[in-house]
Amino acid sequence: MTRQALDALKSADIIFGYKTYLDLIPDLLQNKTVFSSGMRKEVERCQGAIEQALSGRNVALISSGDAGIYGMAGLVLDICREMQVNVVEWNEEHPGGTHGFFLRVIPGIAAFNAAASLLGAPLMHDFASVSLSDHLTPWEIIEKRLCAAAEADFVLAIYNPRSRSRPDSLEKARQVVLRYRCAETPAAIVRRAMRQGQWKRLTTIGLLPVDQVDMQSVVIVGNSRTYVWNGWMVTPRGYLDKYSVLR
Repeated sequence: MTRQALDALKSADIIFGYKTYLDLIPDLLQNKTVFSSGMRKEVERCQGAIEQALSGRNVALISSGDAGIYGMAGLVLDICREMQVNVVEWNEEHPGGTHGFFLRVIPGIAAFNAAASLLGAPLMHDFASVSLSDHLTPWEIIEKRLCAAAEADFVLAIYNPRSRSRPDSLEKARQVVLRYRCAETPAAIVRRAMRQGQWKRLTTIGLLPVDQVDMQSVVIVGNSRTYVWNGWMVTPRGYLDKYSVLR
């Protein structure tokens, strides 16, 4: 967690968040008013946070990873736009507002950043992030995006790869990618990156053990130039194609 995020939590009067994420930071919730809720309660959480902010309270809304990447920042702005609530960028010198509230989106470490750091440098060149959750996005659109990214030779970071309600989603995505990538293309699974119970496995897209993947996993699939060396997954950017290495 960044210093900015810690300062925001310390200064908050009220904290909203998904229970699983709040359970990771119990020491930071002491003496705070906390509103915790479960999966698929995102709209209610954001509406509650907005209502409290409009009443003049200092509110923190917790997301995992980065709030602007599959997080709550976009939904807060969606709702405020729908409600015609004025939202102004937070300014440290003028932290109050009228006819709305100030908003600060604090950057975090996205799951693909954390996963990539454990693997080496698989995201060194162009990559695309795709969520396989069809709760909000129809599968037809997900498949279209997978096809486009795979055909364009992007490295793929796959979020929400497989769940109990979607046990076949990752296998369907794997078959899509195999239309454009050879089976020996390096791939990796990282589960619970930077958390207790962290686990990773380097493999190939052809041998990807789908049954070992869950919703707390990120799957990274390399492009046509990605290689594995000494246990590290690397996607070269092309430096050595242009510059010689001094010996």
